[in-house]
Amino acid sequence: MGNRLLISLLLIVIAGLAQGPYRIVSAQQKAAEPVVIPFEMANRHILIKVSINNSAPLWFIFDTGDKVAIVDSTRARALGLNLQGEINVGGAGEGSLKGSYVRDASLDVVGVKEHPQRVALALPLIGMAPKFGHDIDGIIGADFIKEFVVEIDYEARVMRLHNKETFLYSGAGEILPVSFINGGHPTIPAEITVAGREPLKGKFMVDVGSGGSLMLNRPFVEQENLLAATPKTIKLIGSGGAGGKVNARVGRLRTLKIGKLQIDEPVTAFSEDRGGAFGNSQTHGNIGYQILSKFKIFLDYGRERMILEPNASFKNPIGPASPGVAIAAEGSDYKTFRVIELLEEAPAAEAGLKAGDILLSVDGRPAAELSLTVLHELFEKPTPRKLSVRRGEQTLEITVTPRRLI
Repeated sequence: MGNRLLISLLLIVIAGLAQGPYRIVSAQQKAAEPVVIPFEMANRHILIKVSINNSAPLWFIFDTGDKVAIVDSTRARALGLNLQGEINVGGAGEGSLKGSYVRDASLDVVGVKEHPQRVALALPLIGMAPKFGHDIDGIIGADFIKEFVVEIDYEARVMRLHNKETFLYSGAGEILPVSFINGGHPTIPAEITVAGREPLKGKFMVDVGSGGSLMLNRPFVEQENLLAATPKTIKLIGSGGAGGKVNARVGRLRTLKIGKLQIDEPVTAFSEDRGGAFGNSQTHGNIGYQILSKFKIFLDYGRERMILEPNASFKNPIGPASPGVAIAAEGSDYKTFRVIELLEEAPAAEAGLKAGDILLSVDGRPAAELSLTVLHELFEKPTPRKLSVRRGEQTLEITVTPRRLI
């Protein structure tokens, strides 16, 4: 009788474990390899290939700052998707985009045989392509991420999709609690310090879809008088999102601390937006690519956690140099590089570059051999760059030497 009772209790305990986050799995399940999805980087953003209703491959931004699958309105019409109603959607910037709901459309990530996603919205995203120098057909976010434990390996340029039920982490990374706002946007606790002040704790959104470093939201900036505490700032140029242009000043904090991991002198934008993502008080700020790319990241939404493993770039400085210029990639091949904005008292303006100039070559390399991403990488090094530029009917030779501006 006693043995039968013990066996019954053990079966109850085992059944309970099987239903919890640490349920017992078979050796075969433990040995399952993750699905590996290669990605491209375009202007500090992750792009992956997807298919909608068995279409040819499309390029979607992978974005933790997004919840549902969104397709570009023009692409949606070309695919013959069923668009209904009207919706206004905001994001970075103070404005919004007008779009439609999508009915009866599903999305598959190329290489993933299961877990199709419902395409929820169609928005006019075509204006984003010149800022990326790449086709942008849509955005994919939290509804996809939550189906897996998603590992982002920036160094290898791959995502690994682990089975969320059987995933076991055994590394030495920093494990952080994650909470969600707006139905799917992940936030983590972090701490910032400015010179001469006590550390400030806050809640920061983890935004893989941001190409920036650290953005502090306007209410937090004003509440703590952070601009006055920052020795030097410059105007943010060339930045925007779904809501249009983002207005901010850019400087450097003393430190950003995420768990036990410390980033020294992070480039930081202090938002001046009164609306949109950076004008709200739900969170204190936004952590983007220039910080996140220092890690291998595990997004484990089911266990409400994120894991950060520092990679080889962890100790590299953020924003070592800049020419102070914003460039758009135009044309069907994105090989026409036009200057759209310049920062005063910065290398590009001082060298004589002007808005509207078109870059023909850099250090003798023709524009046809470059991409917008490569241009940005070249301009982040404090090395003189010999530019051939077209201005109207003239061809000019201009040398620009990027330097640290803040």
